[in-house]
Amino acid sequence: MKEFVISEVKAETAVLVGLVTKEQDEAKTKEYLDELEFLADTAGAVTVRRFTQKVVSPNQTTYVGKGKLEEIKQYIKAQEEAADEDESGETQPVGMVIFDDELSPRQLRNIEAELKIKILDRTSLILDIFAMRAQTANAKTQVELAQYRYMLPRLQRLWTHLERQGGGSGSGGGKGSVGLRGPGETQLEMDRRIILQRITLLKQRLIEIDKQKTTQRKNRGRLIRVALVGYTNVGKSTMMNLLAKSEVFAENKLFATLDTTVRKVVIENLPFLLADTVGFIRKLPTDLVDSFKSTLDEVREADLLVHVVDISHPDFEEQIEVVEKTLKELGASEKPQMIVFNKIDAYTWIEKEPDDLTPPTKENITLDELKKTWMAKLSDDCLFISARERMNIDELRESIYKKVRALHVQKYPYNDFLYSIDDTEQ
Repeated sequence: MKEFVISEVKAETAVLVGLVTKEQDEAKTKEYLDELEFLADTAGAVTVRRFTQKVVSPNQTTYVGKGKLEEIKQYIKAQEEAADEDESGETQPVGMVIFDDELSPRQLRNIEAELKIKILDRTSLILDIFAMRAQTANAKTQVELAQYRYMLPRLQRLWTHLERQGGGSGSGGGKGSVGLRGPGETQLEMDRRIILQRITLLKQRLIEIDKQKTTQRKNRGRLIRVALVGYTNVGKSTMMNLLAKSEVFAENKLFATLDTTVRKVVIENLPFLLADTVGFIRKLPTDLVDSFKSTLDEVREADLLVHVVDISHPDFEEQIEVVEKTLKELGASEKPQMIVFNKIDAYTWIEKEPDDLTPPTKENITLDELKKTWMAKLSDDCLFISARERMNIDELRESIYKKVRALHVQKYPYNDFLYSIDDTEQ
């Protein structure tokens, strides 16, 4: 009997590329590339090497400059040769190069021509993850719209192969190549028209979805709406599961949640609606924000925002700024808010040596000391919990209850909200 050997499918390998500039020092670039590696891991790729380049600003032609691009090219070539010589099959050639910023169509075209390998930028990587995570028709429509918007200005590079189809009287450059541009431009314009038509169709579909969701929100009755917001992968879905006693998908990956999930929650006979929203991230593509309008309307229409922060993340303060900036762009920054610092069980600090007289950094501060800094001014609007370990969850419930009750009395002064639990059971 013939035996079939099932070979293990290996993850695609990736090289990451970032810049060190006046606005972004080496430490910041490392943090950004750490996040980019997490994005690559979420998409199913394994990072094998990082390249950084010190520049005043990104090179308009090749992003990193010719010298660094040549260095990356030589590394890819060396890995390919090593993979050919490795009989064990352990060494893999580089499958893609991922850049930490959004590349212009010109940069993308030039880099691909030089490296002759799959090129992704931060935006296209996030779009890939969103496409992979999208489950519902709503999310799939929103992701597809964002993908087409990203693709439209980059169509030109898809037709560069036509330049190699010789013939006629021309010898390549100058006036002789004019005759070769016709078929390419015809096909390019055809594709552009198809994409524009598809974008129009998707927009119309999202308008219908938005109308349906607006109707759903109006039919939810006289209940206060609470929305969990925050950076991606801070534990919003885990908090949702605790408070709503539901089973919302939660995973230690970026963008585990794309669709807004709304549940009715009851605390001490007080019912309210709790929404788990899509996480924010640095350099979130504008097209994604626009495409996910109907999803983010849950944030715009919420009565209370619970900003969840991963306090164990070394750069949590910048993540707070990213979320606050995004909320401002959404027109939701003035809404009542409370901030919940999650993952206190994972918070770590390094004790300074007794003879170390340098000023302490945030890496040397204990959690108790950290609570006495700017966070102390937030008073009742600030909580410290661990959703995974269920630490301080009772305090979280009590705090949300007080805020929701006050908002309910303010918004519906003549409405008796003290229903029995039986009447509000999910």
